[in-house]
Amino acid sequence: MTDLLERFLALPNTLSASPILAIGLTLGAFFAGNWLFRRMGRPLWLPPVVLSAFLLSATIALLSLDYTRYQQGAQWLMLLLGPATVALGIPLYQQMHHVRALWRPILCTLPIAASLAAVYAVVIAWALGATPLVLASLAPKSVTAPIAIGITEQLGGSVPLMMGGLLVTGVVATLFVDLLSRALSITDDRILGFALGLNGHAVGTARAFEISRTAGAFASLGMGLTGVFTALILPLAFRLW
Repeated sequence: MTDLLERFLALPNTLSASPILAIGLTLGAFFAGNWLFRRMGRPLWLPPVVLSAFLLSATIALLSLDYTRYQQGAQWLMLLLGPATVALGIPLYQQMHHVRALWRPILCTLPIAASLAAVYAVVIAWALGATPLVLASLAPKSVTAPIAIGITEQLGGSVPLMMGGLLVTGVVATLFVDLLSRALSITDDRILGFALGLNGHAVGTARAFEISRTAGAFASLGMGLTGVFTALILPLAFRLW
């Protein structure tokens, strides 16, 4: 009986040696987070990605799993981030006629907004005495994860810290875009989608698709262009700084 109990308690660590446990826990937390999100009435301040993250963190802590092992197993899912981001080009292509009609405002808005998204975070952190590691980790906070990871590594920042800033940014940006659009009576799905994608990356884009396909397409455009612009400009700016 004692031997059986010891084997049961050691089961999580045994399973964590393969990617099966990490993938199962991640997908389980994802579906559970979405279920809770619907049951709670779809609150903007608590999107499903946050609920899933909390559930996954609690499960890992309760099972006393080694996080390094979990991270290694979850790398299989991380590989899907790139294709998932590229797949957003499909709704964007379907709304290309709207994009062509607004290419001038988009080109004028993007460099300013994308630059401010990085600058204000870095300036505030610098004023509070943050180290270069923290500054490099916060700078790409408005960029979608697959691109932000590469930028952070190039700048010498911390990927886990960047991912935390990425999550907070997505939630806050989604909430404030919704609140400000109501206060300013902005109802154009193209504007809302572009603002959500540019400031809230994947979290904002998920919210945009809940509004409409047009909003989702413009969010995809804003997220993609912000990622490309930041990847080109941010490393150069850090070298000059």
